[in-house]
Amino acid sequence: MQSFRIVRRESTTSARLGLLRTRRGIVHTPAFMPVGTQATVKSLTPEEIRATGSEIILANTYHLSLRPGPQVLEAVGGLHIFMRWDGPILTDSGGFQVYSLAKLRQVTERGVIFRSHIDGSLCELTPESVIDLQFIFGSDIVMPLDDVVGYGEPEQRQRDAMERTHRWLRRSIERFQERTAKMSAEEHPLLFGIAQGGFDATRRQQSAAIVAALPVDGFAIGGLSVGEPKPLLEAMLAASLQALPEDRPRYLMGVGAPEDLWRAVALGVDLFDCVLPTRLARHGALFTPSGRIDITSARFKFLTAPVDETCDCYTCRHFSAAYLHHLFRAKELLAYRLATIHNLRFIQNLMQKMRAAIAEGTFAAAWEQFLAAYRSTENAREEAVLLEGEG
Repeated sequence: MQSFRIVRRESTTSARLGLLRTRRGIVHTPAFMPVGTQATVKSLTPEEIRATGSEIILANTYHLSLRPGPQVLEAVGGLHIFMRWDGPILTDSGGFQVYSLAKLRQVTERGVIFRSHIDGSLCELTPESVIDLQFIFGSDIVMPLDDVVGYGEPEQRQRDAMERTHRWLRRSIERFQERTAKMSAEEHPLLFGIAQGGFDATRRQQSAAIVAALPVDGFAIGGLSVGEPKPLLEAMLAASLQALPEDRPRYLMGVGAPEDLWRAVALGVDLFDCVLPTRLARHGALFTPSGRIDITSARFKFLTAPVDETCDCYTCRHFSAAYLHHLFRAKELLAYRLATIHNLRFIQNLMQKMRAAIAEGTFAAAWEQFLAAYRSTENAREEAVLLEGEG
């Protein structure tokens, strides 16, 4: 079964319109995946997630392995039944926690030993166990364990992490093939490979070329958006993409700022995930066509218009900016739900606009129009701090 098809290419950039086929439905690309780390996109029901335009969500293997644990998820029939989401789910392997929980883990050739952030107990993830866990979860897109390093790490650590990621990927492929040997094409989940390389363009290209030569269904680009300046992120992304064939989907892990999504789609990326839209929402930072706003600011106290009059989300159709301002100032729980709905709908509207522009051959003009109106946030360090938490 062909899992990915390019429908249209944009002539002035490398943007492409595609269809990603999973066993639980088709994802129209370029696409953004809301993050449901612990089997929930924080504060939203599955119906509310769907209403934002989301077709696929992401969950996290490390967190789910600790709580509720594989025994619970196996007993209830898998992650989809547990959380009542009937669409595709991609599960990250726990590799990001190698970076975000660096003080609580030890990396070995066998895998990663974590000291649980919940109760201090020891747990180990290996390339094989991560695959097994994702099969218990019922994941539709399975991610291999990778070794993620942050910006500023020594060159040797970056190289070692890249090479270990390649060795772990080969072990992951072997276990994945064992688990799928007797499955039909319709039952088969997809396996992506992750390219690393740190912050050297040559290493990035080398890693991508190695992953591209292996039998995987898609390519993920990892180890970016970990505190580096945004121009460097773009340069490393471009280097990775140069070595990847175009016949399979390309997934940029952990990037979700609107301006970054446009840049990455222009370079040829198909799939994204990030906690940024939902985490910002819970801090009162809301997306608008002119940039992010702080809804707790006094200037919104008497504003009877919605946060964004061009937005068709539930929040903007029913509530004023003054009401959201009040909810945040009063620390009411409804604030987080309404803000999260808005930010996710803003991002999904953005992805819809990109897909329409690619289809019409006007992507470059649409991107220019976005940049002319949107005040971007170039503080990568601030966003890296926000991203260290999950969900």
